Amino acid sequence: MVRQEGLVPERIVNSLGKLAEHITSHDLYTVQAAYVDLFDRTRSVSLHLYEHVHGESRERGPAMVGLVELYRTHGLEMEVSDLPDYLPVFLEFLSILPEPDAASLIGEAAHVLEAIAERLKTRRSPYRAVFGALLAISDRPADQAAVESLLAIKDDDPSDLEALDKAWEEEAVTFGPGPEKDGCPKAQAMLNTMQGTRQ
Repeated sequence: MVRQEGLVPERIVNSLGKLAEHITSHDLYTVQAAYVDLFDRTRSVSLHLYEHVHGESRERGPAMVGLVELYRTHGLEMEVSDLPDYLPVFLEFLSILPEPDAASLIGEAAHVLEAIAERLKTRRSPYRAVFGALLAISDRPADQAAVESLLAIKDDDPSDLEALDKAWEEEAVTFGPGPEKDGCPKAQAMLNTMQGTRQ
């Protein structure tokens, strides 16, 4: 099917074939575990596109809302638990668009896709072929300055559990201004009461 459409160069079609062979020739659970280690436990190759653009900043929320609205204007309602910037969800959306529109939207994310592709190349991952195919479909090349900026971020090692915990550690919630230990006076008083102490 991919070869017949002619949108992707032959060398990448062959790489996609090798990826399919890799998946089907190995134990399913082993393949699934490797996939989770690669994409779910490694932020630098996360399949959540806005993770690379906005990280955990406040800008990510409005960007998500805008993406959901874009989906909705084309008749695609989010009925799954995945976030709208999750690459498989994004590709599902692109599948219902005319080819030029899909190619344009891929082009907007090309720098993220190329950075992930480079990370996968370093890991010698066969999944790189998927990103190569998407970049081949894009209506524009990736902005190389943006790619270099993403690649300048330290790559993470999914086997380093201590670093993984630190990377995903949530910041402590504080109440009001001032140091964390001051907290909110009323909340602190309530906590002290619960602990059997007196203010």
